[in-house]
Amino acid sequence: MARGRQQPAEQSDFEKQRLANIAERDALLKKLTQEAQQAGLYSKPPSAGTQHGQKRASKPKGPPAKRVKKEPVEVLPRRTSSRLAGLQADSEVAKHKAEVEYEQQKEVERQKRQRVTGDLNFAAADGASLIGTDVILKGVAKPYERTFDEQDIRETTDKDLKALRERMSGLGLWDQWEPNRIKITPERIYSMAFHPTTSKPIVFAGDKFGSLGIVDASQRPDTAVKEEDAGDEDEDEEETRPDPQITHIKPHTRTITAMHSHPSKPQTLYTSSYDSSIRATDLSKSVAVEVYGPSSREDDEPISGVDMSATDPHTLYFTTLNGAFGRHDTRQPPSACELFQLSEKKIGGFSLHPLLPHYVATASLDRYMRLWDLRKITKKLPTLVGEHESRLSVSHAAFNTAGQVATTSYDDTIKIHSFGVGKHAKKGTQALESMSSWAAGFHLDEEAMKPEVVVRHNNQT
Repeated sequence: MARGRQQPAEQSDFEKQRLANIAERDALLKKLTQEAQQAGLYSKPPSAGTQHGQKRASKPKGPPAKRVKKEPVEVLPRRTSSRLAGLQADSEVAKHKAEVEYEQQKEVERQKRQRVTGDLNFAAADGASLIGTDVILKGVAKPYERTFDEQDIRETTDKDLKALRERMSGLGLWDQWEPNRIKITPERIYSMAFHPTTSKPIVFAGDKFGSLGIVDASQRPDTAVKEEDAGDEDEDEEETRPDPQITHIKPHTRTITAMHSHPSKPQTLYTSSYDSSIRATDLSKSVAVEVYGPSSREDDEPISGVDMSATDPHTLYFTTLNGAFGRHDTRQPPSACELFQLSEKKIGGFSLHPLLPHYVATASLDRYMRLWDLRKITKKLPTLVGEHESRLSVSHAAFNTAGQVATTSYDDTIKIHSFGVGKHAKKGTQALESMSSWAAGFHLDEEAMKPEVVVRHNNQT
């Protein structure tokens, strides 16, 4: 009897698992090989055309095929497993180190920008003051007051006085040095002010990083030339001139936004800064004292402006980038400061009425110039006398002694507001009287708040 064909034995569960593992391994090796080739980590084995180190005879070449221009394809990196590729994961250590160094550098920069509490002493080794004693002892000029105009010049009979007034009216730029040699501050200037002394023109300038420059604009370079150098050209003489004497101190850690000198304290300069503080620098003692700042050094309340009433040397008025307006008595602790939220956005500049300091004009990022009355406080806000909206942000609002307010705006205009004083606000109504006659709570309509004069320019102020 013929032997029949033997039936294949049924595979056991172990054999099935073994074959599945082999298939999975082959698929994984194939995948790793493809990824290694794409990453350039795998060299191709010898091709089938090369056997035992001998090359197959080449076929005769036909006509070259036409080259078709292909658009470049961006090859994106693919995620790979460092463990399966046999690569050590040492990059995690470097990544952690980089993160630690970044956080440390970030903390150093934060501490540089944080305000410094306590008094700062800028006295030199010889004990000299920042400005001369003649500046402090000399009388101060009244702010906003014009001493003469063109009509006064024409009517002046004294020849010497007339010549002096004509010379003052013809004043121009300071030309004693080239502009690139007058480095008042180390960085970009953000604010400037004149000292109110009448003895000499003292100029203050505050820069982006809290440095304050002080320069006497009456100084002149030493133009003495030796006899043997008398024949040199003007260019050589200009190079031998010494640079102007400029004093640099650093009362703040961030931008100095505004400065103010009170007529009753000519030796003191008040400065506001984005470091959330206001400092009073004693120019004779070379000491800067913090007169206002948040209770915590961690609080960030950048101050955009500072002003004072001519009749009150103890009260500071200031605005912040958070839209707040502050009133602080320097004889009281900072916690007693009054804060009024006048705007939802930044207040870039403000000023008090020189003769009626209870009137405040503010300019804010929300495009409004507003007029406030501090005599009547309702619901934690002073009385809003009126407001005017510009096309773009209003950067500053400044009073003059006549009660007018000049504003600068990013709509390339300078506007002068008279608030309808002396004019008819509406047809058939009586003319508005001066601001001194306005009662507490007085309100102006939209027509009266419109500017009387609009001057166009291209300076983006």
